[in-house]
Order: sequence, then structure tokens, then C-alpha cells
Amino acid sequence: MPVKTLPDYLRPGLRVLSIGLNPSLRSVEAGFYFANPRNRFWPALLESGLAPAHLEPGAEAVRVLFEEHGIGFTDVVKRPSTGSASLRAADFKRFAPLLRDKLVRYRPQVAWFHGKQAFDGYLRYAQRRETCRGWGEQPPIAGCRVFVTPNPSPANAAYSQAVITDWYRRLADFTGIAHLG
Repeated sequence: MPVKTLPDYLRPGLRVLSIGLNPSLRSVEAGFYFANPRNRFWPALLESGLAPAHLEPGAEAVRVLFEEHGIGFTDVVKRPSTGSASLRAADFKRFAPLLRDKLVRYRPQVAWFHGKQAFDGYLRYAQRRETCRGWGEQPPIAGCRVFVTPNPSPANAAYSQAVITDWYRRLADFTGIAHLG
């Protein structure tokens, strides 16, 4: 049965593929990634230099990032939920292998996972290996360089906006992207 979810923004030649854990119900309703105004993704992205600082969060910003800056979007699990606590092993078993196929097909230069839970779920159910080595650069998967940053969700209160922005700056350095303005 098809799942009402966010569309993938995938194509060959992407510089970075942003990979969330799963879409929030609010994001699906709004029609764009990281739509919750309390989510730290957009402020951190715009302040870090990964994206032009003038972008306004929304569907148009996702389109601009995808078409003009080579930043795509997808999720490990495509089933939307109110939070990560509702995800089950069956969700990862269903969707993680599909993400692996997307990575193999589109080969972004960098696969950027938002949070260890997202990357660990991917590794366990798509690569049959366990767990990520902390934040930052990871061993390559499916021919892609990998970078893991803290999840910007408001539910992830252990990491401040400043810490998340710092990790996004490190990702900008890792990818060679430097918009800064």
C-alpha cells in the first residue's frame, strides 16, 4: 500500500544528499522537509554556509537547493510519524534497502545522515553492519562518502542550535561547499 510521504529529491550528480530519519506529519502536510518551525535544520543550514543565507524555509527553498546547488533530500524511512518513538524494525526493514538502492543508482558525492539513529537504522537493515562511529565522516557506503550530524529535530534537545550549526559547518568543509552569504 502506498504511503503518503514527502517526495524524494534525487538525481545523478548531487553534491549532497540530505537523509533524514523519517518525515514528520507536519512536513508531509506542509509539503517540504523540516517544516516544523522549531526544527533547527533551516537556521543551521543557512548559517553554516551550506546554503545561501537568503533562502526562506519552504518548498521553494528545497527546489532551489536541489536544482541550483545539488543538494537532494530523502529519508531512511519514508513512513511519516509524529516522532521517532513510533518507528519499528519493520519500517527499517522495508525502507532502508530502498535507500541503499537509491544511493547506488544516484551516487551522490556525500550521503548526509541526520542523526545516529538514522544512520544506525540504515546500516543495520541495508548494509547488515552496526553502528556508526560517532559524528562526522564515516566509512563510505554504496560508493558515497558519508557524514553524520546530530538530528536537528526539536525532540533532540541534547544538542543546541550552535552545536548543530557547527556540525553543518564541518559538513560544508567536508563537501567543499562554501556559499556563506
